[in-house]
Amino acid sequence: MRRGLAVPCFADDPRDLIELGIDAERAGFDGFFLWDHLVWSDSGEGPPIVDPWLCLAVVAANTSRIRIGTMITPVPRRRPWQLAKETTTLDRLSGGRLTLGVGIGSPAYGDFGIFHEPTEDRVRAELLDEGLEALAGLWTGERFSMQGQHFTIDPVRFSPRPVQQPRIPVWVGGVLPAPRPIARAARWDGMVPIRYANGALARVSAGDIAAVREQIAAGRGSVDGFDLVIWAEVEHAPGDVAKVAPAYEDAGATWWVESARPQPGWWEEVTGRVARGL
Repeated sequence: MRRGLAVPCFADDPRDLIELGIDAERAGFDGFFLWDHLVWSDSGEGPPIVDPWLCLAVVAANTSRIRIGTMITPVPRRRPWQLAKETTTLDRLSGGRLTLGVGIGSPAYGDFGIFHEPTEDRVRAELLDEGLEALAGLWTGERFSMQGQHFTIDPVRFSPRPVQQPRIPVWVGGVLPAPRPIARAARWDGMVPIRYANGALARVSAGDIAAVREQIAAGRGSVDGFDLVIWAEVEHAPGDVAKVAPAYEDAGATWWVESARPQPGWWEEVTGRVARGL
């Protein structure tokens, strides 16, 4: 499995996140991903948040190997044509190292309802599917048009195209055991299965991954070229991941991504993790 880090886009100084991404490549990590939020609080009083895309652009310009991307961008609150330009620019700036993680977004009120954007899961799922259709079409560099329930695009050609073809890889995040996110992911390039325990994010089991892999294979006919991503906790002691990773790899996982949980001391935890390296 390849190894990555996913970090909240929470900072007063964006340079902290940029330096962390550069250091992650030096430490041997294969991927550096940033969360994508606006407020992250239903009260409207969230943590300090900076734009992940601008941070990733600077990381891209100062690295050469590590994959970069967002985990997870809530496509329903984005204009897909603007997102198509941003992702294409970042893919070209990085030399073809972008992965786009997508989902319906959370928290529904804290990142949507506060701004009077749709909060219903069904509507956001529709916006996600139509947004992805628009992205894929605009990335081709061919004339493209669409007429959906939420988005209408008259014939247009976007240039330049992304470096990666046929498209920038798209990983779909979704909460288990709901079947719809799995069916959606099967149409794209990877899945980040998520579970909650006692209201908090929890690592999925190897059995979960095996079950998702079976469903993806049934939907696609094959899992060749498809990524199954473990959304894991930050490793606290050397060798912790090595003890549990083989079962996940046997189940079909291709990436192990350590994600900092935004609780007291999380920044020191993740910077310490990068300092230890792989």
